[in-house]
Order: sequence, then C-alpha cells, then structure tokens
Amino acid sequence: MAVYPLFVISPNTIVSLVGYVRGPDKTIPVPSEDYRQAKVDVVIPCLNEERNITLALASVARQTMQPRRIILVDDGSLDRTVEFAQEFCHVNGLELLAIRRAKPIGKTPTLKRQAREFDSDVEFILDADTVLESDNYIERTVEELYKAVGIASACGIIMPQRARDRDRFGKTTAMQRFLVNHPEGKVYEDKSGLRRFLRGVTNLYRETLYVYLQRFIYRGQMTFFGSISGPIGCAVAYRRQYVENLFDKYEPIMGDDLTNSEDVFLGLASLNEGHRNIQLQDVVARTEEPEFQRLHKQLYLWSSAFLQSAFYFDSLMWSPFKSLRRLVNGDWRRNRVRSYDERRHVAEPYRQAFGEEVTKSRGRPMGWVLLMGVVEKLFFPAAILIMMLLGWWEALVVTIVAEILLASTLLAISSPGQRVEYFLKCLLITPIRYASLLWDFVTSMRFAADLWVFGTRKWRK
Repeated sequence: MAVYPLFVISPNTIVSLVGYVRGPDKTIPVPSEDYRQAKVDVVIPCLNEERNITLALASVARQTMQPRRIILVDDGSLDRTVEFAQEFCHVNGLELLAIRRAKPIGKTPTLKRQAREFDSDVEFILDADTVLESDNYIERTVEELYKAVGIASACGIIMPQRARDRDRFGKTTAMQRFLVNHPEGKVYEDKSGLRRFLRGVTNLYRETLYVYLQRFIYRGQMTFFGSISGPIGCAVAYRRQYVENLFDKYEPIMGDDLTNSEDVFLGLASLNEGHRNIQLQDVVARTEEPEFQRLHKQLYLWSSAFLQSAFYFDSLMWSPFKSLRRLVNGDWRRNRVRSYDERRHVAEPYRQAFGEEVTKSRGRPMGWVLLMGVVEKLFFPAAILIMMLLGWWEALVVTIVAEILLASTLLAISSPGQRVEYFLKCLLITPIRYASLLWDFVTSMRFAADLWVFGTRKWRK
C-alpha cells in the first residue's frame, strides 16, 4: 500500500472524489475464456511461520474454488513450518508441493522462479501470515482476472488480523483434523500484555488507514481509471504469464533488485505495459500486522519501493505532461478516436493499447496517480517542516486542524453503519499519522541519498 495520502488534503483525494462523480466505464466486458477452467496454483512464501502457516492453509481449505495445488516455498526456516504444512495438507486432502531452501533468498526471487517453473494460468500469492476471510476470495479474484485481457492482477480488501480471527480459523474442521496428531500446533496468541498492546495500537492505526485507503481512495481510482497503482501483495491473484514476462524483461537489466517491495514494482510495471490492477470491494483477507515498534520498518519498505519504482518507470510518472502536450498540439482528438477504434474490436472497459512504447509516447491515465503520489510524499512533509522552521504557527495550526477534520469526515462517509466509530478512530490515530508523514520525508531523503550520493540500487525484498 505504497500510494496513500497520509496528508488528506491532496491531489489523489481530489481524483478519487472526481471518480465518484464521473462514474465507471460502462463498457460491458465480454471474456473470451472461462475463468472456471483456469489452472490456479496457490504460492505461499514463508520463513519461520509455524504459528501462522496452518491458519493460512485452513483458509485455503474453505475456498469455493480450490487450487490445483499449493506450493509452499520455505526460505530457510529453522522451525516446524514445513512439517506443520505437510501434515495439515495430508490430513485434509490438499495437494502440497514443499520447496525447501538451505538459506533465505527473498520473496522477489521466489515469485520469479514460481512464475517460470510452473504452468499455471493464475499464480495466487498468499503470505503465510494472512488468512482469506471470504470463502470465495480466490474465485472472485480469478473471475475478475478473466474479465479482460488487460487485467494483470486482482486482490480484495485487506484488513488487520485480530485475535478473534485467529481463534475462528483455529476452530475450523480442517484445523481440528490437524490438531489430533499435532496438539502442539494449536494456534496461540502472545501472552505478554505489552506485546498485545503494541499489536493492538498497530491494528487500530492500520484498520483506520486501510478503510480510508481502500474504501475511498482506491475505490475512487477504480471508478476513474479502472485500476489501482498496485495489488496488495499478501493475497493477490496474478496472470502467471504476465509476471513471467515482466521478470524476463527486467531481470537482464536489474537482476533481483526490483525495489524493496515486489508487489509495488509488479503493479507499476504492469501499468507501464498498459495493464490494470484490480481491487474488489466484496471479498476480504486479513493479515498479521507488525508490533508498533516495528511499524516504521514496513512503512519504509512500502514508501521506498514506491519511490524506487517511480524512478524506474519515469515515462509512466510523466504521463500528465504528455497529455498536456497532446492537448496543446491538438492531437488529443486523434488519440481518442484510436482508443474508441480499439474498443470496437475488444469489448473491455478502460481499454488501452499495450506496450511500453505507448507509455513513452502517449503516457497512461494512471500516471496521474503516480506523479501525485510522489508530489505528496515530497512536498507535504516539507511544507510542514518549513512552516515550523519559519515559525508560521497560526498557519500550521489552521492547516492541521482543517486536514484532521476533513480526514475524519471522509473516513466517516466511507464507513456506513460505523461513521461515529471511525470518525473518533481517525482523531485518535492522528499523532501516528503525522509521525508517519514525517517518516515518509526521511524515507524520501534516504532514497535521494541512495540515488545521488551513494550510487546504490541494491533494492530487494
């Protein structure tokens, strides 16, 4: 979730509002393939996840669309992750292929190898600390992938995993079968009151942020552009061939150093090719969040990966200026007619011509989101710091109060049935949100130092 406006008075907020007013593309898709015939593999990268892996598998066992097989890629675990996974799948009749490594190599190389070594149509990536709350999560994301050839990835709503979610999946029939022979594998929670408190603080912050981001910002982007910037990588369905093509294209240039977060890179690389990343509002997955004291590390990975990807896909980022140039030169009408000609032959909403050359020459609509995301990360924290340094306290207070009220109001509007609750939650997390805003600025400075001072691009997850 790299593109989110920590400071709500932002261009991306305005775009989402415009998206709601404008409405979606009314073209009705005509899929050329039946999604029910797709070969789906669930790939679970893991490292020391014995307390989580059976919960993830229990959520897969409940799915209305069962995968052809589950591929567990163990990145050098020192605990019983593989043993628990093998026993769980054995007693529940799930086909499991376990790949064990002697030492960790990272998630990016894992996805690359699985995209190349297997012949599935859909590569469904599920993090070991994530559960699919909706029993039709896999089916809905695969169905969405097959609605249009231009869709590269599909994910649902992602929310923090709570203690009651772990308890619920721990009581499923599949888990009970596993526990008969492995009672030591029983799902447990941290007994330390301090650790539960720290995780609870993170969950409060993330829940509020995720609701605003996904129910308002991403939903508006989906309406306006038919895409979000990138899938949320803990539970996402990819067209495997598209992922393989991207790795084949960029590995000779970058090796495995594809930024600090693979889903951010793959998402923007797909946009650069003219494909789309879809988020569905009707299915939910829940992922375990880090404890509060480790939150800054994840924020750094997301934010730095976004800046790194913007650097690599600069043609995509500068799309708005290409649109303005076409408008000035008077050739925007010609491009519009060409787009309609494509739609006449391909019944697909938000249809675009594919290929990086099109991005370089004409740009992409989603380039607006990328450019505005970079502007928000750089200029808003800088503006706050400048007001503080210059002593413009009155202007600073007015700006912050207005921003807090707007953020709380928009979140409340996005939460029917829970409006008062989320309005108060937004007020409560304000200190964390502003600390994250300033941390974003530190991340931007570190990215600049990597690029122009130290000359390093060893960015990898």
